[in-house]
Amino acid sequence: MDAFQQGVGDVFLISLKAGGTGLNLTAADYVIHMDPWWNPAVEDQASDRAHRIGQQKPVTIYRLVAKGTIEDKIVALHKAKRDLADSLLAGTDMSSKVSTEQLLSLIQQ
Repeated sequence: MDAFQQGVGDVFLISLKAGGTGLNLTAADYVIHMDPWWNPAVEDQASDRAHRIGQQKPVTIYRLVAKGTIEDKIVALHKAKRDLADSLLAGTDMSSKVSTEQLLSLIQQ
């Protein structure tokens, strides 16, 4: 990690599970997520590792997901979770608008 932070390394590969260990990658130009997790907050925290105090340049974040895969459904689930959380925080009741069919479609192929 030190070599990457000092500009010696070009690429730093890390598992999302390591995001909770306190790594800050302020030398990163890009963050590429290749395997979405069920909890979108985990990905957000991993992306935030490149936006910590000391970051001097813009960071571009990519999520690579193949259409029609379980990962594609996970991304759809992320959107639904975020929308639901946003509606609850905003005081609206979107939770009653999510149908059983919509929930089942997230896990069926």
